[in-house]
Amino acid sequence: MVATVVDEIASEYSESVKVVKVNTDENPSTAAFYGIRSIPTLMIFHEGQRVDTVIGAVPKSTLSNKLQEYLKEK
Repeated sequence: MVATVVDEIASEYSESVKVVKVNTDENPSTAAFYGIRSIPTLMIFHEGQRVDTVIGAVPKSTLSNKLQEYLKEK
């Protein structure tokens, strides 16, 4: 359900962000490292540090607004 929104965000922000999808079933150690307990979990990293986490299906506008917060800091 959220895959389409993530793909749209990746396309729209391709010049300024890198979007990576991780299959937690295939990468359980990564899921454990980041404490992922619910799917979908979307994380925002800035300069290599996790700065925000969004859990659950959210509207595209919510994700765009979150990204804009961190892009303004550049």
